[in-house]
Amino acid sequence: MSGFGSQEMSRHLKRVLMRRPGASLLQADPAKWHYGPTFNGEKALRQYAEFARLVEKSGTEILWLEDKGDGLSDAMFTHDPSLMTDQGALILNMGKALRKGEPSLHEAAYREAGIPILGRLKEPGTVEGGDCIWVDAKTLAIGRGVRSNQHGIDQVAEILKPLGVTVLTFDLPLWAGEAACLHLMSVMSPLGDKLALVHAPLMPAAFYLMLRDRGITLVHAPEDEFAASAGLNLNVLPLSPKKVIAVAGFPGTKAVMEAAGCEVETFEADALCIACEGGPTCLTRPVWRG
Repeated sequence: MSGFGSQEMSRHLKRVLMRRPGASLLQADPAKWHYGPTFNGEKALRQYAEFARLVEKSGTEILWLEDKGDGLSDAMFTHDPSLMTDQGALILNMGKALRKGEPSLHEAAYREAGIPILGRLKEPGTVEGGDCIWVDAKTLAIGRGVRSNQHGIDQVAEILKPLGVTVLTFDLPLWAGEAACLHLMSVMSPLGDKLALVHAPLMPAAFYLMLRDRGITLVHAPEDEFAASAGLNLNVLPLSPKKVIAVAGFPGTKAVMEAAGCEVETFEADALCIACEGGPTCLTRPVWRG
């Protein structure tokens, strides 16, 4: 069966699961959802439309989840509730209580698309997709922290064992506290084969050293832009190797990626990504890369 498969982070993005924000985001209580002062629902919808245009322009097929007013305003961040493998989808379990209803949306979408379901995480286990990084096709790194716990990581390892995948665990710092979100992908974004954008000060030391020892070139983003964006300058989406989409407004980060040979497209995202704590990668669940 074709149309799915992804145990790699930067090959050509052929198919992606996305949810167009609508009523749930427009009616969201910023205090409840931990959205920042630049949040503006109407403006966020316009910024999302521009982001989706960039994705479609690259030739990527979008499988749409529609926001029908279910109140799940964070569900536009489709990277987190599921994980795709070459054999099918793994339905995760969210560490953020307000997002517990999202994995079922993904499971229904995959079944409708004819994509096999490998398994589903059960309580008390939690793992979010933002904590999962394919180091190579047989190695999955998972960040253990506020959103992903050992119970969940053990379940992922068991489900992926028949695929010959090794799961490595790295402890994340608390950083800005339990209410905020520091995923493993908050400190490392793949840009291409053996190339990644990083924020070294918050990286687990063992993870940093492993990447370096595996010959992965680490491009260091400016620390002041990481601070100014609460990490969203680092959240970039590869459409294909060294061709990425990033949040506008962080010229230093754009410059270091371009110096590493990347083509970088940006979009304005102050009301969407900066305010809602999720960048271009968070807004997509890659279904098929190849």
